[in-house]
Amino acid sequence: MKKKSLCNPLLLLLTAAIWGAAFVAQSVGMDYVEPFTFNFARSIIGGIVLLPCIAFLDKKKSRESESSTQKKKKSEHSAPEQRMNCAKPAGDQNTDRRTLALGGVCCGAALFVASSLQQIGIQYTTVGKAGFITAMYIILVPVFGIFRKKKVGAKIWLCVLLAVAGLYLLCMTEGITVGSGDLLVLLCAAVFAVHILVIDHFSPLTDGVRLSCIQFFVCGLLSGVGMLLFETPSIGAILQAWLPIGYAGVLSCGVVYTLQIVAQKGMDPTVASLILSMESVFSVLFGWLLLGQSLVPRELSGCVLMFAAIILAQLPDKVRREPSPDER
Repeated sequence: MKKKSLCNPLLLLLTAAIWGAAFVAQSVGMDYVEPFTFNFARSIIGGIVLLPCIAFLDKKKSRESESSTQKKKKSEHSAPEQRMNCAKPAGDQNTDRRTLALGGVCCGAALFVASSLQQIGIQYTTVGKAGFITAMYIILVPVFGIFRKKKVGAKIWLCVLLAVAGLYLLCMTEGITVGSGDLLVLLCAAVFAVHILVIDHFSPLTDGVRLSCIQFFVCGLLSGVGMLLFETPSIGAILQAWLPIGYAGVLSCGVVYTLQIVAQKGMDPTVASLILSMESVFSVLFGWLLLGQSLVPRELSGCVLMFAAIILAQLPDKVRREPSPDER
């Protein structure tokens, strides 16, 4: 249990790092293609990347199943009913498929709306404002969780406040004004919070890799509709943007969204959102490493607050000790 509890946060931290680097890819990609076109290409690539992974996992499960079946054949001289009971009822399989399909559609629709709002809104606001406003989902996750009767302790709320303060110092370098782009990115943050809660609901019920694959194809299909209705896509422009689209599709979509679904199993969604919000920190760090952008003391202070919030969120709560009969 300890290894699993440590592995899941590390996977989410890796997810945040790859997302942070993807801001560079998204910025470069928008120089060649429009928002729906970019999201269409990256989502379809993300779904395709997962198909070989699903095939590999299916073969692995099949080999394990055959191995266990051969071991059971030695004891198959018992009643025939035992062999019939080993098979999974067809009704349960149909239910699993319906749950997987429903989860994939819900996750894909939420991802489409959130990514579209972000990609469109970032054109009408500054990158600093977009990063801060998008990270507001770390507040909206526990707020929305209350409606699902999810209890959030005082420590998590303190971590949320620390994270928001850190993101403010990290991203907000200009005066606060509310424009159309800011409102679109704020709506994006709300939908990303819904996306996290939807994953939290479906990930324990179905296969995470298949769920991720379906959500990308759903997101790509919806983005394709928007691309054909509102944009003028060009194959030449898409080919020119092959590198940022490839990075965003293979790593930022196919790899990290799968890591997110797998790592969120059994984790508090508020804690998960805190770790994922580190993408803002990593975006600044990769901007410094790859683009030569320096970090001022204000931004470094924001990084420190963000790390403090995440470390505090991972610390175990104190267990109340029951008083002994002599102490009562």
